Amino acid sequence: MPFHFMNRDPLPDLTQARAEFLAAGDEALLPIVDAHHHFWDLRNPHPWLTELPRIPFRYGDYEAICQDFLPADYAAACGAHRVLRHVVMEGEWTPHDPAGEAFWMKALADRCGKPHAMAAQIWLDRDDAETLMQTYVLAPLGGFVRSVRHKPRCTQRADYRPDWTEPGSMRCPRWRDGYALLAKYGLMFELQAPWWHMAEAAELARDFPETSIIVNHAGLPATRDPETLAQWRTAMARLVPYPNVVVKISGIGVRGEAWTVEQQAPVVDALIADFGVERCLFASNHPVDAIVVTLEALWSGFKALTRALVPEQRLALFCDNAAALYGLR
Repeated sequence: MPFHFMNRDPLPDLTQARAEFLAAGDEALLPIVDAHHHFWDLRNPHPWLTELPRIPFRYGDYEAICQDFLPADYAAACGAHRVLRHVVMEGEWTPHDPAGEAFWMKALADRCGKPHAMAAQIWLDRDDAETLMQTYVLAPLGGFVRSVRHKPRCTQRADYRPDWTEPGSMRCPRWRDGYALLAKYGLMFELQAPWWHMAEAAELARDFPETSIIVNHAGLPATRDPETLAQWRTAMARLVPYPNVVVKISGIGVRGEAWTVEQQAPVVDALIADFGVERCLFASNHPVDAIVVTLEALWSGFKALTRALVPEQRLALFCDNAAALYGLR
């Protein structure tokens, strides 16, 4: 379905942008589709951003991001990087009104031309799951909402059991009943869960091959010691045999540490080696990742990490894979 936005400049053409990059060989011209970031306005109901006390958070103190983040803020933070398409992720709007954020986001897109697609909130084990799916695929949200996210119930690494079947988890029968409906409505699933739960994700990929799973934040490799990295890579490799799984290289910061190319190289290199450039895509997770890295530095870092790749491979990671996945061509 084509997109029609009001009161905006013409949408940059990705085909032309790709050609300009390939002709010039200048990474400043590399077109980017940011496949995972947020827009929010704190006048809206985002309890974790607007209420006290703050919730426990994987990056620690997040007070700095408890402020509006809108298209103009993204543009100011991005510097000279050529971000031409935006896919926004739901930002934990109140669960009492899951579709409210999608309607607000669509109005924002109509007004200013961004974002171009959305991953919306859903609760797969609730009675309203199918009603929400219907809302997301019908006008005015049809063609704008491309995927949904419900963070399944997970546990701490030390407490994880191979037979984890808690209510709300990926093995919960009620949760899986909701998940089974996604194929009917042509919606993809955004999976945010730590890597020690990837055996469950592999079962989803196997049992529901018609539903695309987009693994958020690379399976959350939150530390960089060699033993943990090895276990993370083994866990993520469980997903490699399933062609309906792709991985977002995003949200890979480490709590209390600055985001650096050296820190991220083992994660990026392993994912590209195991899944191939065809099944990986870069994304910023901003403004959340602003806690550990500026938006401008993040895109510069991803560019530095891929300079050994040929231009077509870089285009796949930064632009083409996300454009195809979210129907933005």
